[in-house]
Amino acid sequence: MKAHLMYKDRDFDLQKELPVNEEELIQDLELNTLFNAMALGDEFLLEVVKKAVLTSLNDPDEIRYRQDILKDCIKNPSTVREIYSIPLESIKNKRKRWLGIFSRYPGAILDSSIRMLSMFVELLKKLRHIADENADNFKSEGFRTFFSMIKKELDDKFFSLVEAHLKRLNFPDGVLVSAELGRGNEGTNYVLRKPNEKNGSWIKRIISPKQLSYSFYISPRDEHGAEALSELRDRGINSVANALAQSADHIDSFFEMLKVELAFYMGSLNLYEQLNQISAPVSFPVPLIPGKGKLSFKQLCDPSFALTVKHKVVGNNLEEASIRLMIITGANQGGKSTFLRSIGSAQLMMQCGMFTAAEAFSAEICSGLFTHYKREEDTAMESGKLDEELKRMSTIVDNLRPDSIVLFNESFAATNEREGSEIAGQIVNALLEKNVKVFFVTHLYAFANEFAEKEHSNNLFLRAQRKPDGVRTFKLIKGEPLQTSYGEDLYQGIFKAEKRV
Repeated sequence: MKAHLMYKDRDFDLQKELPVNEEELIQDLELNTLFNAMALGDEFLLEVVKKAVLTSLNDPDEIRYRQDILKDCIKNPSTVREIYSIPLESIKNKRKRWLGIFSRYPGAILDSSIRMLSMFVELLKKLRHIADENADNFKSEGFRTFFSMIKKELDDKFFSLVEAHLKRLNFPDGVLVSAELGRGNEGTNYVLRKPNEKNGSWIKRIISPKQLSYSFYISPRDEHGAEALSELRDRGINSVANALAQSADHIDSFFEMLKVELAFYMGSLNLYEQLNQISAPVSFPVPLIPGKGKLSFKQLCDPSFALTVKHKVVGNNLEEASIRLMIITGANQGGKSTFLRSIGSAQLMMQCGMFTAAEAFSAEICSGLFTHYKREEDTAMESGKLDEELKRMSTIVDNLRPDSIVLFNESFAATNEREGSEIAGQIVNALLEKNVKVFFVTHLYAFANEFAEKEHSNNLFLRAQRKPDGVRTFKLIKGEPLQTSYGEDLYQGIFKAEKRV
Protein backbone atom coordinates (compact mmCIF):
# COMPACT_ATOMS: atom_id res chain seq x y z
CA MET A 1 0.00 0.00 0.00
CA LYS A 2 1.22 3.48 -0.88
CA ALA A 3 -0.14 6.83 0.30
CA HIS A 4 1.18 8.91 -2.65
CA LEU A 5 0.02 12.18 -1.10
CA MET A 6 3.16 14.11 -2.02
CA TYR A 7 3.77 12.68 -5.49
CA LYS A 8 1.52 10.79 -7.89
CA ASP A 9 3.93 7.97 -8.46
CA ARG A 10 6.48 7.85 -5.65
CA ASP A 11 7.04 8.33 -1.95
CA PHE A 12 8.38 11.50 -0.36
CA ASP A 13 12.08 11.09 0.39
CA LEU A 14 12.77 12.43 3.85
CA GLN A 15 16.47 11.61 3.37
CA LYS A 16 16.83 13.83 0.31
CA GLU A 17 19.66 16.33 0.66
CA LEU A 18 18.79 19.95 1.29
CA PRO A 19 20.15 22.61 -1.11
CA VAL A 20 23.70 23.77 -0.51
CA ASN A 21 22.46 27.26 0.37
CA GLU A 22 20.01 26.01 3.01
CA GLU A 23 21.47 28.09 5.84
CA GLU A 24 21.53 31.29 3.78
CA LEU A 25 17.92 30.86 2.67
CA ILE A 26 16.74 30.26 6.23
CA GLN A 27 18.69 33.22 7.61
CA ASP A 28 17.98 35.75 4.86
CA LEU A 29 14.29 34.95 4.38
CA GLU A 30 13.73 34.40 8.14
CA LEU A 31 12.25 31.00 7.38
CA ASN A 32 12.63 29.72 10.95
CA THR A 33 9.64 31.86 11.88
CA LEU A 34 7.66 30.18 9.13
CA PHE A 35 8.85 26.67 10.04
CA ASN A 36 8.12 27.15 13.74
CA ALA A 37 4.60 28.34 12.96
CA MET A 38 4.06 25.21 10.88
CA ALA A 39 5.56 22.81 13.43
CA LEU A 40 4.05 24.26 16.63
CA GLY A 41 6.80 22.69 18.70
CA ASP A 42 6.64 19.27 17.04
CA GLU A 43 10.19 18.24 16.09
CA PHE A 44 9.01 15.72 13.50
CA LEU A 45 6.74 18.26 11.78
CA LEU A 46 9.63 20.71 11.79
CA GLU A 47 11.90 18.21 10.04
CA VAL A 48 9.33 17.38 7.36
CA VAL A 49 8.17 20.92 6.55
CA LYS A 50 11.75 22.16 6.38
CA LYS A 51 12.61 19.40 3.92
CA ALA A 52 9.47 19.92 1.84
CA VAL A 53 9.76 23.72 1.58
CA LEU A 54 13.47 23.79 0.74
CA THR A 55 13.41 20.94 -1.82
CA SER A 56 11.33 22.67 -4.46
CA LEU A 57 9.26 21.08 -7.20
CA ASN A 58 10.00 22.08 -10.79
CA ASP A 59 6.94 20.61 -12.49
CA PRO A 60 3.71 22.66 -12.55
CA ASP A 61 1.62 19.46 -12.53
CA GLU A 62 3.35 18.21 -9.38
CA ILE A 63 2.81 21.57 -7.72
CA ARG A 64 -0.90 21.58 -8.61
CA TYR A 65 -1.19 17.98 -7.39
CA ARG A 66 -0.09 19.05 -3.88
CA GLN A 67 -2.12 22.25 -4.01
CA ASP A 68 -5.32 20.30 -4.69
CA ILE A 69 -4.59 17.95 -1.78
CA LEU A 70 -3.91 20.92 0.51
CA LYS A 71 -7.19 22.53 -0.57
CA ASP A 72 -8.96 19.34 0.52
CA CYS A 73 -7.11 19.49 3.85
CA ILE A 74 -8.24 23.08 4.41
CA LYS A 75 -11.85 22.10 3.66
CA ASN A 76 -11.71 18.98 5.86
CA PRO A 77 -9.22 19.74 8.66
CA SER A 78 -10.79 17.51 11.32
CA THR A 79 -10.85 14.48 9.01
CA VAL A 80 -7.24 14.98 7.96
CA ARG A 81 -6.14 15.33 11.58
CA GLU A 82 -8.05 12.15 12.43
CA ILE A 83 -6.21 10.30 9.65
CA TYR A 84 -2.88 11.70 10.88
CA SER A 85 -3.62 10.43 14.41
CA ILE A 86 -3.70 6.83 13.13
CA PRO A 87 0.03 6.49 12.30
CA LEU A 88 0.82 8.38 15.51
CA GLU A 89 -1.17 5.82 17.48
CA SER A 90 0.56 3.05 15.56
CA ILE A 91 4.00 4.33 16.51
CA LYS A 92 2.98 4.74 20.14
CA ASN A 93 1.57 1.20 20.39
CA LYS A 94 4.44 -0.32 18.44
CA ARG A 95 6.89 0.53 21.19
CA LYS A 96 4.90 -1.63 23.60
CA ARG A 97 4.34 -4.60 21.31
CA TRP A 98 7.34 -5.06 19.05
CA LEU A 99 10.10 -6.00 21.48
CA GLY A 100 9.88 -9.68 20.52
CA ILE A 101 10.47 -8.93 16.86
CA PHE A 102 14.18 -8.60 17.59
CA SER A 103 14.37 -12.00 19.29
CA ARG A 104 16.24 -14.93 17.72
CA TYR A 105 13.50 -17.32 18.79
CA PRO A 106 10.75 -17.96 16.20
CA GLY A 107 8.14 -18.35 18.93
CA ALA A 108 8.85 -14.89 20.35
CA ILE A 109 8.90 -13.39 16.85
CA LEU A 110 5.57 -15.01 16.05
CA ASP A 111 3.90 -13.86 19.27
CA SER A 112 5.15 -10.29 18.84
CA SER A 113 4.08 -10.23 15.17
CA ILE A 114 0.60 -11.45 16.05
CA ARG A 115 0.22 -8.69 18.65
CA MET A 116 1.49 -6.11 16.18
CA LEU A 117 -0.77 -7.26 13.36
CA SER A 118 -3.79 -7.38 15.67
CA MET A 119 -3.11 -3.76 16.59
CA PHE A 120 -2.54 -2.81 12.95
CA VAL A 121 -5.81 -4.45 11.91
CA GLU A 122 -7.75 -2.28 14.36
CA LEU A 123 -6.08 0.86 13.01
CA LEU A 124 -6.68 -0.21 9.42
CA LYS A 125 -10.34 -0.72 10.27
CA LYS A 126 -10.41 2.81 11.64
CA LEU A 127 -8.82 4.10 8.44
CA ARG A 128 -11.33 2.18 6.33
CA HIS A 129 -14.19 3.66 8.36
CA ILE A 130 -12.87 7.18 7.77
CA ALA A 131 -12.67 6.44 4.04
CA ASP A 132 -16.24 5.12 3.96
CA GLU A 133 -17.62 8.12 5.85
CA ASN A 134 -15.63 10.98 4.30
CA ALA A 135 -14.29 10.05 0.85
CA ASP A 136 -17.03 11.96 -0.96
CA ASN A 137 -15.93 15.21 0.73
CA PHE A 138 -12.51 15.11 -0.96
CA LYS A 139 -12.08 16.19 -4.59
CA SER A 140 -8.33 16.09 -5.24
CA GLU A 141 -6.78 13.37 -7.34
CA GLY A 142 -4.41 12.46 -4.52
CA PHE A 143 -7.08 11.88 -1.89
CA ARG A 144 -9.45 10.16 -4.34
CA THR A 145 -6.70 7.70 -5.24
CA PHE A 146 -5.80 7.25 -1.58
CA PHE A 147 -9.35 6.50 -0.44
CA SER A 148 -9.96 4.26 -3.44
CA MET A 149 -6.88 2.24 -2.52
CA ILE A 150 -8.06 1.95 1.09
CA LYS A 151 -11.50 0.71 0.07
CA LYS A 152 -10.12 -1.74 -2.48
CA GLU A 153 -7.31 -3.28 -0.44
CA LEU A 154 -8.97 -3.11 2.97
CA ASP A 155 -12.34 -4.62 2.14
CA ASP A 156 -14.40 -6.86 4.45
CA LYS A 157 -12.93 -10.01 2.89
CA PHE A 158 -9.42 -8.83 3.75
CA PHE A 159 -10.25 -8.26 7.41
CA SER A 160 -12.09 -11.59 7.73
CA LEU A 161 -9.17 -13.46 6.21
CA VAL A 162 -6.52 -11.72 8.32
CA GLU A 163 -8.44 -12.21 11.57
CA ALA A 164 -8.98 -15.90 10.76
CA HIS A 165 -5.27 -16.38 10.12
CA LEU A 166 -4.29 -14.56 13.30
CA LYS A 167 -6.69 -16.70 15.30
CA ARG A 168 -5.28 -19.88 13.76
CA LEU A 169 -1.69 -18.76 14.35
CA ASN A 170 -2.36 -18.60 18.07
CA PHE A 171 -2.47 -22.42 17.80
CA PRO A 172 -5.27 -23.04 20.30
CA ASP A 173 -5.03 -26.81 19.61
CA GLY A 174 -1.27 -27.01 19.39
CA VAL A 175 1.12 -26.95 16.46
CA LEU A 176 0.84 -29.52 13.68
CA VAL A 177 4.25 -30.08 12.10
CA SER A 178 5.48 -32.68 9.65
CA ALA A 179 9.11 -33.71 9.19
CA GLU A 180 11.30 -36.24 7.46
CA LEU A 181 14.21 -38.29 8.69
CA GLY A 182 17.56 -37.25 7.37
CA ARG A 183 21.10 -38.46 7.96
CA GLY A 184 21.59 -40.12 11.29
CA ASN A 185 17.82 -40.03 11.79
CA GLU A 186 17.99 -36.28 12.30
CA GLY A 187 14.77 -34.43 11.55
CA THR A 188 14.66 -32.41 8.32
CA ASN A 189 12.18 -30.63 6.04
CA TYR A 190 10.00 -29.33 8.86
CA VAL A 191 6.66 -28.04 7.53
CA LEU A 192 3.90 -26.36 9.47
CA ARG A 193 0.59 -28.01 8.58
CA LYS A 194 -2.89 -26.57 8.59
CA PRO A 195 -4.96 -28.24 11.33
CA ASN A 196 -7.84 -30.45 10.27
CA GLU A 197 -11.17 -28.67 10.30
CA LYS A 198 -13.63 -29.71 12.97
CA ASN A 199 -16.62 -30.77 10.91
CA GLY A 200 -20.11 -31.60 12.09
CA SER A 201 -21.89 -31.09 15.38
CA TRP A 202 -20.38 -31.89 18.75
CA ILE A 203 -22.58 -35.01 19.02
CA LYS A 204 -21.24 -36.30 15.69
CA ARG A 205 -17.70 -35.67 16.79
CA ILE A 206 -18.27 -37.63 20.00
CA ILE A 207 -19.80 -40.75 18.41
CA SER A 208 -17.58 -40.83 15.31
CA PRO A 209 -14.69 -43.35 15.42
CA LYS A 210 -11.39 -41.94 16.57
CA GLN A 211 -8.46 -41.88 14.17
CA LEU A 212 -5.45 -43.92 15.14
CA SER A 213 -2.68 -41.76 16.50
CA TYR A 214 0.48 -42.12 18.49
CA SER A 215 1.42 -39.78 21.29
CA PHE A 216 3.85 -39.38 24.12
CA TYR A 217 4.00 -37.24 27.22
CA ILE A 218 6.88 -35.37 28.78
CA SER A 219 7.28 -35.32 32.51
CA PRO A 220 6.90 -31.86 34.05
CA ARG A 221 10.40 -32.30 35.47
CA ASP A 222 11.98 -33.24 32.14
CA GLU A 223 13.58 -29.90 31.23
CA HIS A 224 15.68 -31.32 28.40
CA GLY A 225 12.63 -32.95 26.86
CA ALA A 226 10.69 -29.68 27.04
CA GLU A 227 13.59 -27.82 25.39
CA ALA A 228 13.74 -30.41 22.60
CA LEU A 229 10.00 -30.14 22.03
CA SER A 230 10.22 -26.33 22.00
CA GLU A 231 13.00 -26.56 19.45
CA LEU A 232 10.85 -28.76 17.25
CA ARG A 233 8.02 -26.25 17.51
CA ASP A 234 10.32 -23.35 16.60
CA ARG A 235 11.60 -25.20 13.56
CA GLY A 236 8.06 -25.79 12.41
CA ILE A 237 6.88 -22.20 12.84
CA ASN A 238 10.11 -20.47 11.75
CA SER A 239 9.04 -19.67 8.18
CA VAL A 240 5.58 -18.55 9.32
CA ALA A 241 7.06 -16.33 12.01
CA ASN A 242 9.36 -14.64 9.48
CA ALA A 243 6.53 -14.18 6.98
CA LEU A 244 4.29 -12.68 9.65
CA ALA A 245 7.07 -10.35 10.79
CA GLN A 246 7.52 -9.16 7.19
CA SER A 247 3.76 -8.54 6.91
CA ALA A 248 3.83 -6.48 10.09
CA ASP A 249 6.84 -4.57 8.80
CA HIS A 250 5.05 -3.83 5.51
CA ILE A 251 2.03 -2.33 7.27
CA ASP A 252 4.30 -0.46 9.65
CA SER A 253 6.14 1.07 6.66
CA PHE A 254 2.81 2.20 5.24
CA PHE A 255 1.90 3.97 8.48
CA GLU A 256 5.36 5.55 8.69
CA MET A 257 5.10 6.95 5.16
CA LEU A 258 1.53 8.10 5.77
CA LYS A 259 2.77 10.00 8.80
CA VAL A 260 5.60 11.62 6.81
CA GLU A 261 3.44 12.70 3.89
CA LEU A 262 0.57 13.98 6.02
CA ALA A 263 3.02 15.91 8.20
CA PHE A 264 3.59 18.41 5.38
CA TYR A 265 -0.15 19.07 5.14
CA MET A 266 -0.52 19.24 8.91
CA GLY A 267 2.17 21.92 9.00
CA SER A 268 0.50 23.79 6.16
CA LEU A 269 -2.82 23.64 8.00
CA ASN A 270 -1.18 25.07 11.12
CA LEU A 271 0.26 27.95 9.12
CA TYR A 272 -2.99 28.58 7.26
CA GLU A 273 -4.93 28.88 10.52
CA GLN A 274 -2.39 31.27 12.06
CA LEU A 275 -2.34 33.53 9.01
CA ASN A 276 -6.13 33.61 9.04
CA GLN A 277 -6.13 34.61 12.71
CA ILE A 278 -4.12 37.75 11.92
CA SER A 279 -6.11 38.46 8.72
CA ALA A 280 -3.08 37.94 6.49
CA PRO A 281 -3.97 37.23 2.85
CA VAL A 282 -3.77 33.62 1.69
CA SER A 283 -4.22 32.24 -1.83
CA PHE A 284 -3.00 29.43 -4.02
CA PRO A 285 -0.46 30.66 -6.58
CA VAL A 286 -0.33 29.89 -10.29
CA PRO A 287 2.97 28.20 -11.25
CA LEU A 288 4.14 29.01 -14.78
CA ILE A 289 6.62 27.35 -17.10
CA PRO A 290 9.96 29.24 -17.22
CA GLY A 291 10.15 31.71 -20.09
CA LYS A 292 6.43 31.55 -20.78
CA GLY A 293 4.87 33.52 -17.95
CA LYS A 294 4.74 36.86 -16.19
CA LEU A 295 5.17 37.83 -12.56
CA SER A 296 2.10 39.26 -10.90
CA PHE A 297 0.80 39.52 -7.35
CA LYS A 298 -1.81 41.28 -5.26
CA GLN A 299 -1.29 42.28 -1.63
CA LEU A 300 1.84 40.16 -1.40
CA CYS A 301 3.36 40.25 2.09
CA ASP A 302 6.13 38.56 4.06
CA PRO A 303 4.49 35.79 6.14
CA SER A 304 7.36 35.64 8.64
CA PHE A 305 7.01 39.37 9.34
CA ALA A 306 3.23 39.06 9.71
CA LEU A 307 3.66 36.15 12.13
CA THR A 308 6.20 38.14 14.14
CA VAL A 309 4.10 41.29 14.58
CA LYS A 310 0.90 39.18 14.84
CA HIS A 311 -1.29 41.45 12.75
CA LYS A 312 -2.03 42.21 9.12
CA VAL A 313 0.85 43.96 7.34
CA VAL A 314 1.10 46.13 4.25
CA GLY A 315 1.09 44.19 1.00
CA ASN A 316 2.34 45.10 -2.47
CA ASN A 317 0.81 44.76 -5.91
CA LEU A 318 2.26 44.15 -9.35
CA GLU A 319 0.42 43.81 -12.61
CA GLU A 320 1.62 41.16 -15.04
CA ALA A 321 5.20 41.89 -16.03
CA SER A 322 7.91 39.94 -17.88
CA ILE A 323 10.83 40.51 -15.55
CA ARG A 324 14.44 39.47 -15.79
CA LEU A 325 15.77 42.25 -13.51
CA MET A 326 14.02 44.11 -10.69
CA ILE A 327 15.91 46.85 -8.88
CA ILE A 328 14.39 48.23 -5.67
CA THR A 329 15.59 51.55 -4.32
CA GLY A 330 14.21 54.33 -2.15
CA ALA A 331 13.91 55.51 1.41
CA ASN A 332 15.61 53.74 4.29
CA GLN A 333 13.26 51.62 6.38
CA GLY A 334 10.66 51.85 3.65
CA GLY A 335 9.95 48.12 3.36
CA LYS A 336 12.46 47.14 0.66
CA SER A 337 14.03 44.21 2.51
CA THR A 338 10.64 43.00 3.70
CA PHE A 339 9.40 43.05 0.12
CA LEU A 340 12.43 41.06 -1.04
CA ARG A 341 11.70 38.43 1.63
CA SER A 342 8.09 38.28 0.49
CA ILE A 343 9.23 37.48 -3.06
CA GLY A 344 11.58 34.74 -1.90
CA SER A 345 9.10 33.21 0.55
CA ALA A 346 6.30 33.20 -2.04
CA GLN A 347 8.54 31.48 -4.58
CA LEU A 348 9.50 28.73 -2.12
CA MET A 349 5.94 28.27 -0.86
CA MET A 350 4.60 28.06 -4.39
CA GLN A 351 7.19 25.52 -5.50
CA CYS A 352 6.57 23.16 -2.59
CA GLY A 353 2.83 23.08 -3.31
CA MET A 354 1.62 25.48 -0.62
CA PHE A 355 -0.42 28.66 -0.66
CA THR A 356 1.26 32.08 -0.58
CA ALA A 357 0.76 35.08 1.68
CA ALA A 358 -1.02 37.11 -1.00
CA GLU A 359 -4.48 37.64 -2.39
CA ALA A 360 -3.06 36.41 -5.72
CA PHE A 361 0.37 35.32 -6.91
CA SER A 362 1.64 34.05 -10.23
CA ALA A 363 5.25 33.41 -11.18
CA GLU A 364 7.52 31.29 -13.30
CA ILE A 365 9.06 28.24 -11.72
CA CYS A 366 12.75 28.68 -10.96
CA SER A 367 15.42 25.99 -10.99
CA GLY A 368 16.96 27.35 -7.79
CA LEU A 369 16.57 30.25 -5.37
CA PHE A 370 19.66 31.98 -3.96
CA THR A 371 20.14 34.93 -1.61
CA HIS A 372 23.07 37.32 -1.28
CA TYR A 373 22.41 39.62 1.69
CA LYS A 374 24.75 41.98 3.44
CA ARG A 375 26.37 40.56 6.58
CA GLU A 376 27.72 42.11 9.75
CA GLU A 377 31.44 42.79 10.01
CA ASP A 378 33.60 39.68 10.49
CA THR A 379 34.61 39.95 14.17
CA ALA A 380 37.32 37.32 13.68
CA MET A 381 38.96 39.62 11.08
CA GLU A 382 39.69 36.64 8.82
CA SER A 383 38.78 38.65 5.74
CA GLY A 384 37.45 42.02 4.71
CA LYS A 385 33.74 42.55 4.28
CA LEU A 386 33.92 42.92 0.51
CA ASP A 387 36.13 39.83 0.24
CA GLU A 388 33.56 37.86 2.23
CA GLU A 389 30.77 39.06 -0.08
CA LEU A 390 32.70 38.01 -3.18
CA LYS A 391 33.40 34.56 -1.72
CA ARG A 392 29.69 34.01 -1.10
CA MET A 393 28.94 35.21 -4.61
CA SER A 394 31.44 32.70 -5.99
CA THR A 395 29.71 29.88 -4.13
CA ILE A 396 26.35 30.95 -5.56
CA VAL A 397 27.74 31.05 -9.11
CA ASP A 398 29.10 27.51 -8.70
CA ASN A 399 25.57 26.25 -8.07
CA LEU A 400 23.56 28.41 -10.45
CA ARG A 401 21.58 26.98 -13.34
CA PRO A 402 19.56 28.72 -16.05
CA ASP A 403 16.17 29.95 -14.77
CA SER A 404 17.51 30.42 -11.25
CA ILE A 405 16.64 33.46 -9.13
CA VAL A 406 19.11 35.48 -7.06
CA LEU A 407 17.92 37.95 -4.42
CA PHE A 408 20.47 40.66 -3.56
CA ASN A 409 20.00 42.85 -0.51
CA GLU A 410 22.38 45.84 -0.33
CA SER A 411 25.22 43.73 -1.70
CA PHE A 412 28.69 45.13 -2.55
CA ALA A 413 28.15 48.28 -0.49
CA ALA A 414 31.19 47.52 1.65
CA THR A 415 33.39 49.60 -0.66
CA ASN A 416 32.89 53.03 -2.19
CA GLU A 417 30.01 53.94 -4.51
CA ARG A 418 32.02 53.72 -7.72
CA GLU A 419 33.67 50.34 -7.04
CA GLY A 420 30.52 48.82 -5.54
CA SER A 421 28.46 49.88 -8.56
CA GLU A 422 31.06 48.49 -10.97
CA ILE A 423 31.19 45.11 -9.21
CA ALA A 424 27.40 44.87 -8.92
CA GLY A 425 26.92 45.87 -12.56
CA GLN A 426 29.35 43.30 -13.92
CA ILE A 427 27.87 40.50 -11.81
CA VAL A 428 24.28 41.33 -12.74
CA ASN A 429 25.11 41.56 -16.45
CA ALA A 430 26.79 38.15 -16.32
CA LEU A 431 23.78 36.62 -14.54
CA LEU A 432 21.32 38.07 -17.03
CA GLU A 433 23.36 36.67 -19.92
CA LYS A 434 22.99 33.20 -18.38
CA ASN A 435 19.21 33.58 -18.07
CA VAL A 436 19.25 34.08 -14.30
CA LYS A 437 16.55 36.34 -12.88
CA VAL A 438 17.75 39.05 -10.47
CA PHE A 439 15.98 41.02 -7.71
CA PHE A 440 18.29 43.67 -6.25
CA VAL A 441 17.68 45.99 -3.27
CA THR A 442 20.37 48.67 -3.35
CA HIS A 443 21.46 52.17 -2.37
CA LEU A 444 24.12 52.20 -5.12
CA TYR A 445 22.70 54.93 -7.34
CA ALA A 446 25.32 54.64 -10.09
CA PHE A 447 24.63 50.90 -10.43
CA ALA A 448 20.84 51.28 -10.45
CA ASN A 449 20.90 54.27 -12.79
CA GLU A 450 23.12 52.46 -15.30
CA PHE A 451 20.43 49.84 -15.86
CA ALA A 452 17.63 52.43 -15.77
CA GLU A 453 19.24 54.27 -18.69
CA LYS A 454 19.31 51.10 -20.78
CA GLU A 455 15.48 51.07 -20.77
CA HIS A 456 15.17 47.33 -21.30
CA SER A 457 11.56 46.13 -21.44
CA ASN A 458 12.26 43.28 -18.98
CA ASN A 459 13.80 45.54 -16.36
CA LEU A 460 11.55 46.90 -13.61
CA PHE A 461 12.40 49.62 -11.12
CA LEU A 462 10.52 50.00 -7.84
CA ARG A 463 10.92 52.58 -5.10
CA ALA A 464 9.95 52.50 -1.46
CA GLN A 465 7.18 55.09 -1.22
CA ARG A 466 7.80 58.15 0.95
CA LYS A 467 5.32 60.92 1.53
CA PRO A 468 6.44 64.58 1.44
CA ASP A 469 6.45 64.72 5.24
CA GLY A 470 8.84 61.75 5.38
CA VAL A 471 6.26 59.14 6.39
CA ARG A 472 6.92 55.65 5.00
CA THR A 473 3.91 53.81 3.65
CA PHE A 474 5.90 50.54 3.24
CA LYS A 475 4.45 50.34 -0.25
CA LEU A 476 6.63 49.89 -3.31
CA ILE A 477 5.75 51.91 -6.39
CA LYS A 478 7.19 51.98 -9.89
CA GLY A 479 9.89 54.61 -10.13
CA GLU A 480 13.43 55.11 -11.35
CA PRO A 481 16.21 55.27 -8.75
CA LEU A 482 16.91 58.47 -6.85
CA GLN A 483 20.29 59.68 -5.60
CA THR A 484 19.04 59.89 -2.04
CA SER A 485 17.68 57.30 0.37
CA TYR A 486 16.38 60.02 2.70
CA GLY A 487 18.66 59.14 5.56
CA GLU A 488 18.02 62.62 7.00
CA ASP A 489 14.50 61.47 7.90
CA LEU A 490 15.98 58.95 10.30
CA TYR A 491 18.42 61.52 11.64
CA GLN A 492 15.63 63.98 12.37
CA GLY A 493 13.51 61.29 13.96
CA ILE A 494 16.27 60.20 16.32
CA PHE A 495 17.33 63.66 17.46
CA LYS A 496 13.81 64.97 17.84
CA ALA A 497 13.08 62.00 20.07
CA GLU A 498 16.18 62.78 22.17
CA LYS A 499 15.10 66.40 22.61
CA ARG A 500 11.66 65.30 23.80
CA VAL A 501 13.27 63.07 26.41
